[in-house]
Amino acid sequence: MLKLDGKGLSQKLESELPERVKKVVARTGRAPTLATILVGDDPASATYVRMKVNACKRVGMGSIQVVLDAKTTEERLLAEIDALNRNPEINGILLQHPVPSHIDERRCFDAIAIGKDVDGVTSHGFGRMAMGERAFGSATPAGIMILLEHYKIDLAGKHAVVVGRSPILGKPMAMMLLNANATVTICHSRTRDLPALVGTADLIVGAVGKPEFIKGSWIKHGAVVVDAGYHPGNIGDIELSAVAERAAAYTPVPGGVGPMTIYTLLRQTLDAADLA
Repeated sequence: MLKLDGKGLSQKLESELPERVKKVVARTGRAPTLATILVGDDPASATYVRMKVNACKRVGMGSIQVVLDAKTTEERLLAEIDALNRNPEINGILLQHPVPSHIDERRCFDAIAIGKDVDGVTSHGFGRMAMGERAFGSATPAGIMILLEHYKIDLAGKHAVVVGRSPILGKPMAMMLLNANATVTICHSRTRDLPALVGTADLIVGAVGKPEFIKGSWIKHGAVVVDAGYHPGNIGDIELSAVAERAAAYTPVPGGVGPMTIYTLLRQTLDAADLA
């Protein structure tokens, strides 16, 4: 069984980015810069933001952190996004998900300028990506696609089943797979006979956000297993311990999808700097 080593691949690819950063600095006089916005005090979100900031430092990119308390109004958040949109020194903007419940997250995502939407969260960017036009893809599914391409996982004509339909993971994942000529089924909480559908998959993507929700016994022999979930105890959305004798390839948790997400965010921020 082949391990799709996202950690190892991301480290290799990330090592190539400092040279690109130097070229941007030579051309513009400043380092490509990512702005992160964190609203509230969710510890997991704070950890994710810190990991992204540290990744910027590793490759020589700049980072600006906007930290707002949990009572921040939607209008205040929109004003912060607008200021970053207008700041020529900012190449990418990341609004950490989730935001407090009193804020309309979709409205705030869509306020990010498409040229700075390096996390691929805007409706405009999603639409362009789905139509095969140039856009920054949602970072996690885009990272998965880079991982599959590296390991030469052939998608053309294969049946891919995506379990989860979130706007920043499940839906863009399905569209990217479709654009790669896979036949795609999207499943969700109201899908009938989910085990049978999963059992038809040549490629299964777990993106449902529930620990080990997808059982190893559902997965057919020879399938490629991509687990985009992460939960306490180092487990994902798929019961990976039960697929060892079944899957042709799999992403470990941790060390699979997560590192590819951060690499993709860095690469797309650099792409935005090149296009600016």
